Amino acid sequence: MTVPHPERAGTPVSPDAPVPVRHRPQWRGQAPIVAVVALGGALGATARYGAARLWPVEPGGFPWTTLGVNAVGCAVIGVFMVVITDAWAAHRLVRPFFGTGVLGGFTTFSTYAVDTQRLLDAGHTGKALGCLAGTVAVALAAVWLGATAARRALAGRRR
Repeated sequence: MTVPHPERAGTPVSPDAPVPVRHRPQWRGQAPIVAVVALGGALGATARYGAARLWPVEPGGFPWTTLGVNAVGCAVIGVFMVVITDAWAAHRLVRPFFGTGVLGGFTTFSTYAVDTQRLLDAGHTGKALGCLAGTVAVALAAVWLGATAARRALAGRRR
């Protein structure tokens, strides 16, 4: 005799046949991560906004504050990644909070793009190209320097 499974909409199947498993969204498992990224992002973005208020850039001027914020954030991410991978077994929420949230909110690709576009629109092509290439070069150098400094500091501590 066959018994219909509600999951199979009236299709008769054997009672021993496997029933398809419905997967629930994993929102509950992701909620703490989303929360710490949001909190960290708010803190990082607030710090970036504070830097922009402390060191405003004149219209048509080179966006030194954005460059500085991105350089500092990239150096910190270089240090942070070395510390949490080589020296410290961090809680599972530390990386999303600090790396993705705080540093993701602090550093800014969008402002960098807007600054570059504003310079182009104002006819400052040289400054725009300097911002475009300089930010990428400075950011990469900052990550490398931060990571290298952290590795050296950790190596000196282990001796």
